[in-house]
Amino acid sequence: MVSVTESVAVLTISGVRLVRDGTTILDDIDWQVRAGERWVLLGPNGSGKSSLCQIVTLYQHPSRGTVSVLGGELGRVDVRALRRRIGVTSAALAAMMPRTLTTEQIVVAGKHAALAHWWNTYDGDDWEQARTCLARVGCRGHAEQRFETLSSGERQRVLLARALMTDPGLLVLDEPTAGLDLAGREQLIQTLTRLARDPQAPPLIVVTHHVDEIPPGFTHALLLAGGQIRAAGPIAEVLTSERLTDCFGICLAVERRHDRWRAWATGSAEPL
Repeated sequence: MVSVTESVAVLTISGVRLVRDGTTILDDIDWQVRAGERWVLLGPNGSGKSSLCQIVTLYQHPSRGTVSVLGGELGRVDVRALRRRIGVTSAALAAMMPRTLTTEQIVVAGKHAALAHWWNTYDGDDWEQARTCLARVGCRGHAEQRFETLSSGERQRVLLARALMTDPGLLVLDEPTAGLDLAGREQLIQTLTRLARDPQAPPLIVVTHHVDEIPPGFTHALLLAGGQIRAAGPIAEVLTSERLTDCFGICLAVERRHDRWRAWATGSAEPL
């Protein structure tokens, strides 16, 4: 029997189409994310992943279709209030962070989705919550360190702590491992693994290009190519050689070992 918690949909996208300047970016997108699920969104460059994330986080309106997030339907709710219930990290957000602020200042500002803490008032509980979020991602010891002095991997974990500041109902991470070295990538994957296995954590959506960056504990996968969903569902059913080959357009083999995934080209790497 399915529990009430497991049956709750936190995201429902139906018949979504996105057209910009005469170009179809997304077409006929149907997708549902339920409480307790951890999704990875995979696809080649230009497949529409970032555009789909912008729709999910309510920063982009589709040309057609309906989008419901955390019980609010896009176009029928105050998106400014609803966005505060969605934790987001992205390269664009990282670039906007004031580098001279300390990590706990960066995190506490997330309570109001602000770039800096001086535009709002925070009490002792807020600062304690910021330090708790930093501890949750393994960065409590960096609380008083300036953001600009952190490594790229540490910055990504601090931004994750910031996204957790409001105890969000949905967490969306757009290519969090991009640009990280091997150590930074693996440390972030370990952090995301702990989060994925935490039953109190919100549903997660992580965007990546590479299957070896999928954290253990993720339950579902969506493959996007040419603006259309090629496959979506339980991760073991979606991440097959045939489906990845179809998604990326070259012959690929895929395997899962020690709860991590890897994929490689078989034969010619020329496009099919």
